[in-house]
Amino acid sequence: MNIDDDDDLSVPLDDEDKAAIAALSVDEVAAIDQAILSALTSRWQKTALVVGNAMYAYPDRFDDIPDVFYGQRLLQLSSDGLLSAQGNLRRMRFSEVRKLNPEHEAPSQ
Repeated sequence: MNIDDDDDLSVPLDDEDKAAIAALSVDEVAAIDQAILSALTSRWQKTALVVGNAMYAYPDRFDDIPDVFYGQRLLQLSSDGLLSAQGNLRRMRFSEVRKLNPEHEAPSQ
């Protein structure tokens, strides 16, 4: 595989991963989103580091949820304008994220 074709978020999930993700409630997905947002700082950080830190926010609660799902949620949060990103977020090791720049505000709900 060419490194340019690498897409961390398209890794095939096994049946157990799919079942664990499908079993998540809306509140549990919101908790994962909050863990991701809480792992952000005002400095640029590798996306993989933020995902890893978010996964440790609930070590016993979501231990069966794969990092790919966290990466997908981070991508959605970026699309929703809730964080700043640079690089290709589908490649967690080659992109960076941070809290929104202070002069930018989160979109109103």
